[in-house]
Amino acid sequence: MVEKYHNFRKSAELFGTICGGLLLSLPVIPQALAQQSTSQQQPTGQVNPCPRIFYEEPHNSRVVVPQGCPPNALTQRLAAQGLLPVPATPSPEQAQLGVGGEASPVPPKAGDVPSSIPQVQGQASPVPPEPGATVPVEPRQTPSATIALANGKLNIRLVNQTAANITYQVIGDTAPRSLEGKSDITLQNLSAPITVTFERQDGGQLIVTPQASSEPGNLEVTFNEATNAVQGRSAMRVERSGSVYLN
Repeated sequence: MVEKYHNFRKSAELFGTICGGLLLSLPVIPQALAQQSTSQQQPTGQVNPCPRIFYEEPHNSRVVVPQGCPPNALTQRLAAQGLLPVPATPSPEQAQLGVGGEASPVPPKAGDVPSSIPQVQGQASPVPPEPGATVPVEPRQTPSATIALANGKLNIRLVNQTAANITYQVIGDTAPRSLEGKSDITLQNLSAPITVTFERQDGGQLIVTPQASSEPGNLEVTFNEATNAVQGRSAMRVERSGSVYLN
């Protein structure tokens, strides 16, 4: 009789332990399911408006990045030369995206340079001048031509007199386009100020000659082959005043 009592007591203790374990595990199961549901609802990535291809050759030195993207080599060069309206700087949302579309896993600390801004190889980051330091100012170059705008608008006729195809782009208005050799095209109703970039697809240099037409708001730009890099030009800027600058 005593032995049966002990067996019954052990069975009761074992049953109590099992029930207690089940009661402790019940709150964990909904919590785990809720965490799994939350993780499934989180976005896996964001669309990057500044893809990596902008910072790889040949696009790094040929294509201007969209406004708000970290500047590549060409964008930095044109902005430094005053051929872009404003320097291209990333917005707070775009600064959180790395090149390639991956979000930065850890936010930058105060004073750190955001890792999402690519460092262009061979170019040092600009260093702000010390307080009281004298900053040299480059003299303004002489305009290559001057035209009379029509209510701030102009038409540009591009004339390719070379045998090579030329890639041109109206910054902020068009994507890179191709102009075949021995052909011409007219870009209409452009708003000044405006910047146009161009280059020969065979890698050669271009002599660029802008000339105002007798009709207000019309500019003709002629491309010829250059024999050396000193003669070569790759960008044109038309200001609101009608002044035309080449670089």
